Amino acid sequence: MKPIKTKKQYKTYLAKAYDLMQVELLPNSKESDELELISILIEQYEMENYPIEPPHPIDAILFRMDQMNMKKSELAKILGTRSRASEILSGKRKLSLSMIRKLNKSLDIPAEVLIREYEVEKL
Repeated sequence: MKPIKTKKQYKTYLAKAYDLMQVELLPNSKESDELELISILIEQYEMENYPIEPPHPIDAILFRMDQMNMKKSELAKILGTRSRASEILSGKRKLSLSMIRKLNKSLDIPAEVLIREYEVEKL
């Protein structure tokens, strides 16, 4: 087994991983170890060749609210006021450090996502 350096190798490793996932693997078997190694190599190749940008902070908030079936009024309780929550979600106001901390704690959104730079809508 070698590091993945080409797209052809990547596709070959993906096919092999798929084949291994189609059978019942016993823990600590040669096949399960092989799948684990292939998965690590695939992940490394994908991180280098297909990086995924973290989401926009507002998109992350909206996504998390949707996951939690949360209403905007509940977000307002976290951020302080209904108008503040509305300004944040509409892009007219940036998140403050205290808001980031509250959202991180209350909604379990990674702080790294919430602190990303973004432009606010000019009035």
